[in-house]
Amino acid sequence: MAGPLGVLGGGAWGTALAQVLADGGCDVLLWARNPAVVDAINQRRENPAYLPGQSLSPRIRATQEPADLSSAAALLVVTPAQSMRAVLSHFQPVGQSLILCSKGIEAVTHRLMHEVAREVMPGSPVAVLSGPTFAHEVAAGLPTAVTLAAEEEALARVLADVIARPTFRPYVSDDVVGAEIGGAVKNVLAIACGVVEGAGLGQNARAALIARGFAEMTRFGLARGARLETLTGLSGLGDLVLTCSSTRSRNFALGYGLGGGRPAADLLADRQTVAEGAFTAPVLLEAGRAEGIDMPVAHAVCALLSGEMSVDDVIGALLARPLRAE
Repeated sequence: MAGPLGVLGGGAWGTALAQVLADGGCDVLLWARNPAVVDAINQRRENPAYLPGQSLSPRIRATQEPADLSSAAALLVVTPAQSMRAVLSHFQPVGQSLILCSKGIEAVTHRLMHEVAREVMPGSPVAVLSGPTFAHEVAAGLPTAVTLAAEEEALARVLADVIARPTFRPYVSDDVVGAEIGGAVKNVLAIACGVVEGAGLGQNARAALIARGFAEMTRFGLARGARLETLTGLSGLGDLVLTCSSTRSRNFALGYGLGGGRPAADLLADRQTVAEGAFTAPVLLEAGRAEGIDMPVAHAVCALLSGEMSVDDVIGALLARPLRAE
């Protein structure tokens, strides 16, 4: 692809992806809302607000002007899921390929991110990037593998060649729905695993929750048209294991606070970055009900986030569920 690559979003993940692209020799235009982020990247080659301690390549240029990205050969969209529609509406569609890197389900419409992108920019080919990724490790060049999905697998292969690096390995797929559902649902399950850790319920309980949560993800994904092999791959099970195991996960950290007894409103107000699972949980539960799918973990997370139930009540309700075959 001729021309620079564009990144929409100046948070930790957007900055890390920009660094990966720049390390591979690409010129990168990074769009961010925050003028302080733009200035720090351009003047000091760093993003201390979201990715402290990481030196950034001089090939990265940050801007607040959407028009500056009109020359980009492709756009990596790394905005919060609930902001994607609004952000894309500021960019004039010129047919660039979109690589969607946000994980969530739009609250009002229940649409997946690729469906939102096609509504706003119908002339742009769309792919989805998902998988087990902590931004600071990706930016530091530590080995990472991801799923890059597009309904036309040929598009996925072209884009994979553009973004692949020795330590950043994309596996291509044509199962866009599966890649998106894995990334969205694991955020909700990570909150639940954080609750288990914060409440001191032990490793046995967390392992059981990951397994039963994955079963919940699978039921929902298959009902929405995902393929099982995608859900058991990097963008499903792989991402689930990562985000359910570390306080570096924003969603796990939110759950940890809930498990320790802090109100959801206080935890969400304190956060500079977005815990997508907090927005996805009620959408996921409502969508599951519409499909007739039993989603007890999503229900428990929603009850905690809304203040409807306490941690003890939620745990008691889950443990009191009728015994059944696995």
